[in-house]
Amino acid sequence: MSDPAAAHTPRTPHTSRTSRIPTVDLGPWLSGDADARAAIARTVDDALRTAGFLLVTGHGVDPALRDRIRAAARAFFVLPADVKQAYGAKVGGRGWLGPGAEANGYSEGTETPPDLKESLTFATHEPFDDPVVNAEWYAPNVWPAEVPELQALCEEYLTRMGELEKQLLSLLGEALGLEPDFFSRHMDHPTYGFNINWYPGTEVVGEPQPGQFRIGPHTDFGTVTILDRQAGKGGLQVWTDEGGWEDAPFDPAAFTINIGDLMARWTGDRWRSGRHRVLPPPADAPTEELMSLVYFGECTPGTLVESVPAPVGRVAYEAVDSHVYLREKLDSITVE
Repeated sequence: MSDPAAAHTPRTPHTSRTSRIPTVDLGPWLSGDADARAAIARTVDDALRTAGFLLVTGHGVDPALRDRIRAAARAFFVLPADVKQAYGAKVGGRGWLGPGAEANGYSEGTETPPDLKESLTFATHEPFDDPVVNAEWYAPNVWPAEVPELQALCEEYLTRMGELEKQLLSLLGEALGLEPDFFSRHMDHPTYGFNINWYPGTEVVGEPQPGQFRIGPHTDFGTVTILDRQAGKGGLQVWTDEGGWEDAPFDPAAFTINIGDLMARWTGDRWRSGRHRVLPPPADAPTEELMSLVYFGECTPGTLVESVPAPVGRVAYEAVDSHVYLREKLDSITVE
């Protein structure tokens, strides 16, 4: 499908967006207070039914760790292209995704030029017992020798993301009135992904083509995405039925959380996969540079995803293998 909204200048954000994308403090949730937990669960359910996004604070992840990762990653991204090419990877692989590798809009049928970004991409560091699964979903992470500090920083960060993901999945289970481990029990050995996305200015990427974005309009593919982002004029926008494209609310202390297609399917479309895009470098700030740390939570390979039945679920989808589904999605955004 084509998306007229994706090809034009975005509208002025609506001030009411914060009611649709709330900020949730995880502190009261983790403290175990029953009333507070029930209120948070209701807030989360409402947010994921309307926009597919929320912000979370009280997560305990040190902001200095995120700053150090950005500094190390930037030292890599500004290296000459021939140096970075030694770490070149395909979409879904491990290493460097150079300019033009992805067009995320393809996944929803939106014809866009390639995305204006570069990425360092990593995934699970532990191999699988099944050789067939191992062949498709495991490869050693590729750490650039030019920035040796990056590996330890990312591995610490990924440990924290795994812990946070489990907390969020327990919250999501309770938000649906299900067992707290309804989702988390399927994440014993997930094929999580971690992208460090670099969005340089026009002096690096050139003038954007019509309809070209730093990341084109799309929904994520898996379960839960945990995003640490920076604010900018050429930053994240989210789609809501009420307001169309709106600048995403920003809190430097918060992670931006959204669910992906697989989770929406799992909930029988009670929750919606959060549609979003990242704007191109703005004409009035063409040298703006942003960097995002994006953790994609996934299931253990072979997880059978079946829609939660009514009255919680709204649509009964055919059961799917989580990773057959993910592979099809990853292939759909690859620029040949």
